[in-house]
This record gives sequence, C-alpha cells and structure tokens, in this order.
Amino acid sequence: MEIRDVIILPEVEQKLIWKHQVFGDEVEEVFEKGPHIRVVQKGMVKGQNLYAALGRTQAGRYLSVFFINKGKGVVIVISARDMDKKERKLYGKIGKK
Repeated sequence: MEIRDVIILPEVEQKLIWKHQVFGDEVEEVFEKGPHIRVVQKGMVKGQNLYAALGRTQAGRYLSVFFINKGKGVVIVISARDMDKKERKLYGKIGKK
C-alpha cells in the first residue's frame, strides 16, 4: 500500500495528544519509515477498511496507528497509541525477516 498523504483532523490530533500523548509528527514518522500494515476490521463502505500501521518513530517509540485508506495514497488517521505487548512481539518477528 503506497501512502503519499496522511490526514490527521485537528480534533483527532487533540485526542491523540490528550489521551495517548502521541503527536501528529510522530504519526507521520511511522508512515515515512514503511510500517507493517494489517487490516483490523472490514469497513461498512466498500474499500474503506480499518487498518493498523505498526512502526517506530525517529526517537524509537513503537506506535500503532489506526487509519482508513481513502485511495490514491491518502489515509485518514483515526487513532494512534503505543504498541501493546502482543503488537510489539508481532512487530519484532516481522522486523527479523
């Protein structure tokens, strides 16, 4: 999946900062570094599934970023947080391949 434009709505960014202490710049860094992307849930609208991007920031923080692929390389971020233990384990296995 090629990602060219990451959209984070202001209200979503405020929630990320308040609830998860994740900043928009960190979310963009995850996408820039080529994250592992997986489908989390099928969307109610065809082609608009919920995805999770597992990746690291430049500072080394492990994040899970949840987004909807709008097509043509555009994604809309829904949420982002630190990876949990299960996600870290999965990300570690993927990184070793």
